[in-house]
Amino acid sequence: MGKNNKKRPGPPEEFQLFLSSVEASAEPIIDTHTHLLSTFSAYRSKYTTGKYESVFDFVRGVYEGKNVEAMVDVYCEAPVQSQWKELADSALTSELRQEKWNGIEYWFVMGVHPHESKDYTDEVEAHILEAMTHPRNVGWGEIGLDYHYDLSPRDVQRNVFIRQLQHAVRLGKPLTIHTREAEEDTERILKEHAPKDYKVHSLSCAKETHLINAVLFRGVITYSTNFNTSSVIKNLCTGPSGPMRIVLETDAPYMVPGNIYKALPELKSGTRFPICHTAMIPWTAEFIASVAKDAGLDYDRERVMREARENAKKVYGV
Repeated sequence: MGKNNKKRPGPPEEFQLFLSSVEASAEPIIDTHTHLLSTFSAYRSKYTTGKYESVFDFVRGVYEGKNVEAMVDVYCEAPVQSQWKELADSALTSELRQEKWNGIEYWFVMGVHPHESKDYTDEVEAHILEAMTHPRNVGWGEIGLDYHYDLSPRDVQRNVFIRQLQHAVRLGKPLTIHTREAEEDTERILKEHAPKDYKVHSLSCAKETHLINAVLFRGVITYSTNFNTSSVIKNLCTGPSGPMRIVLETDAPYMVPGNIYKALPELKSGTRFPICHTAMIPWTAEFIASVAKDAGLDYDRERVMREARENAKKVYGV
């Protein structure tokens, strides 16, 4: 949400999708935050004659052989996207997951993003509450505050954030939190409305490591504008909270790992991927491991992925 991609040459479809040129990860991939419908839509927009004609075709084809174990799909629009139930219902049984998802575990969270708080209504809320009862739902989000873009009035953002937060806590749903340039208000509201040890997956920018005294897991820490990534990673790997507090996410289709181009030296210089997707998770883990090593920590990509996978299970149960 709210991320702009510069106009640069895009790669051919076979490079974008890693159909055969990149070796699969040895560790299973869990993407804790992906916008699957937006990713598929971006793919079809970029590759108008692309080989995949449905979301299910895309997932089965792109992630085939990539060791993708699970994904947490994020719905955060108002009104709620009607396709959520079709996708969630298609993952209800192991037989359906094998048929539709190639065995990948599909889960989802739902909420209204702060950008769209102005469009939050009783009807939208009723749809979200319905989705919370679905067996494949694992959380409420992404919700929060965004004072960088201010696409909704700040008082409306705060009121809608509190309203959703109260419902989520009442239902015992883990939280997926977006906060940008709104750290103080986010922290205050969470402290007022969420128990101290509540499960929270923060998508916040890197500086808010102090956000709350909760079961806090961090996702977006490799964003290009982060200014203190090294100290954040060191804190999340060795801080007073105990074991590594990182979960891995793509925020697909928005955030392509910058180090991924090294895996494709044959790609023309200056070419940039127009979208990212779940199979790119290993490069995020590799980046985290490299920064952790520079900070004197004993991490490699496999350890990052292994511990992040356990964290995903702790926060979302996936």
